[in-house]
Amino acid sequence: MPILTVDGIEVEVPAGATVLQACEAAGKEIPRFCYHERLSIAGNCRMCLVEVKPGPPKPQASCALPAADKMEVFTTSEKVKKAREGVMEFLLINHPLDCPICDQGGECDLQDQSLAYGRGHSRYDENKRAVTEKYMGPIVKTVMTRCIQCTRCVRFAQEVAGVEEIGAIGRGENMQITTYLEHAATSELSGNVVDLCPVGALTSKPYAFEARPWELKKTHAIDVMDAVGTNIRLDSRGRQVLRALPRVNEDVNEEWASDKTRHAVDGLVRRRLDSPYVRRDGKLVKASWADAFTAVKTAADAAGSSVAAIAGDLVDAETMYAAKALLRSLGSDMLEGRQTGLAYDTSHVAAVNFNSTIAGIETADAVLLIGTNPRWEAPLVNTRIRKAVKRGARVFAIGDPVDLTYPVTWLGNDAGLLGDLPQAVTDLFAGAERPAVIVGGGALKIDGLQAATLGLVETLGLIKGDWNGYNVLHMAASRMAGLMLGYAQDGGIAAVAEKAPKLVFLLGADEVDFARFAGSTKVYVGHHGDRGAATADIVLPGAAYAEKAGTWVNLEGRVQRGERAVFPPGDARDDWSIFRALSETIGHKLPFDTLAALRAAMTAEVPALGVQGLAPFAWGVPTLPTVPVSGEFGLPIADFYLTNAICRASPTMQRCSDEIIHGHDFAEAAE
Repeated sequence: MPILTVDGIEVEVPAGATVLQACEAAGKEIPRFCYHERLSIAGNCRMCLVEVKPGPPKPQASCALPAADKMEVFTTSEKVKKAREGVMEFLLINHPLDCPICDQGGECDLQDQSLAYGRGHSRYDENKRAVTEKYMGPIVKTVMTRCIQCTRCVRFAQEVAGVEEIGAIGRGENMQITTYLEHAATSELSGNVVDLCPVGALTSKPYAFEARPWELKKTHAIDVMDAVGTNIRLDSRGRQVLRALPRVNEDVNEEWASDKTRHAVDGLVRRRLDSPYVRRDGKLVKASWADAFTAVKTAADAAGSSVAAIAGDLVDAETMYAAKALLRSLGSDMLEGRQTGLAYDTSHVAAVNFNSTIAGIETADAVLLIGTNPRWEAPLVNTRIRKAVKRGARVFAIGDPVDLTYPVTWLGNDAGLLGDLPQAVTDLFAGAERPAVIVGGGALKIDGLQAATLGLVETLGLIKGDWNGYNVLHMAASRMAGLMLGYAQDGGIAAVAEKAPKLVFLLGADEVDFARFAGSTKVYVGHHGDRGAATADIVLPGAAYAEKAGTWVNLEGRVQRGERAVFPPGDARDDWSIFRALSETIGHKLPFDTLAALRAAMTAEVPALGVQGLAPFAWGVPTLPTVPVSGEFGLPIADFYLTNAICRASPTMQRCSDEIIHGHDFAEAAE
């Protein structure tokens, strides 16, 4: 490994490291615009200049210069200072003075670095060039006159998102960054280019002119739009969340977030339930908490132990535990969280877990996808598979062909192929060191499929040493915590419906076939006036994920906690506190009065929920009947942007759905 000196500090770096990385290892700050740790090196902004000996008598671009043994690097010499001032002067030649109206103001790399490394005055008297605005869809707002052509957005679209829709046209002074034919960017990760842009050329269209960064309260939270558990920061002002940004977590989301994660937050203030409702004469009528609780008590007294709870896709573990404790006090254990009718065996949680881990799947060298579209079901898992492909992995798939942004060999859309895999697949897996199978969470509805896929563990050699390549890709943020808490009946929700419970608690459950519970009194505890509230007999307004502290477990079994960013609107309350108050009215008081006491009780029952990190699931294969499997796989997500109540209430997600999924054209104001 090369050993070099940076401003008199000796530092050892891995072979292949760049001078910029060596400088950072020595604790030196190097300005940059085009360089990004997760993208390929472009070397076109020239801001990272340093002086190198031995070498040519001019500053060198440190991002593209390999570190060499016995090299001397100077980052603060007079020559470097003047060179950086010159580069900054050129970058600002055509950049407009838009800081007072630019949404990037206050968190702009160009602002910060021009202050730290630029000249104190301008010598440029010529006219600035202007660039017409480009259209990139409902997510990204463009002011391309500000663009310094660092090409971060181009490289992200090609290398990470895998959708080559952003590029450069023209040459020299006429070079412009645009989407081809200026249509909406169709990537579900397009919002990340806003974070990548070091100037204000690409900003968030839904957030435009809403707030300045210093006005916002920043809260660490966990995303619930899918089961990845993306670490996010919620920026709020007053009682409204204005934006969601990703936090860096190398094990989960790196530093990316899907467009749904970022921009569904405007649905948090629309279609909200802010008061209890009770159905009278066929219509939901606004009521007080006391009246609503009395109505629930009447139903509970009539139901006895014939009570069920169905958890929705966005629910936190604390809410599910509080509901479970209440049902247990009533003598019932009818708990279910798989709203759409899935009924796979859950006796061994590891057998329905993403065992390779999200970070680990990018090291797989052979992948078989079964009935899944990871690009929509878990976009940030799909980026990891794409990285595995770039490292040389081959991907086979059984299911309905879709564009996954990387080469895939589609074997057909017949579950029967699992019993007769082509020789090319078995040969590849036989020689693979880290083989992986990914089963779509929606694919498990096919009778016998779980047994067939678990049989591949032995036939394809998926477990080798500390590597477990058997993975189930869930889509609901609440799924894994629900399975850990027992929200799974033998036979699934159909078994619950067969028991015809007299009282059903719907914990934000909006995707249920409510006709199955036509004879039940339905109590909806949730935050949006969506399908569940519309069919309920009693509505108790709860808190959305941004409005409560909660525990979520992602698809790989990683326990994570988010904090409260804002308070729920009107008379809405934290869901767990609703069950605590209701238990007292019903006459079965729950033994906790605070969130801390609830968590203590929950972790005493399920210790894994008390330790943040990967839950220690012991590997085991349930004993399942082996039956012939057949039938086509249907994809469970028909519209990526409208998968839950928050998304359906979001104008931004509705616009994305109309334009990107359904191809509707939207005229701009000037048109």
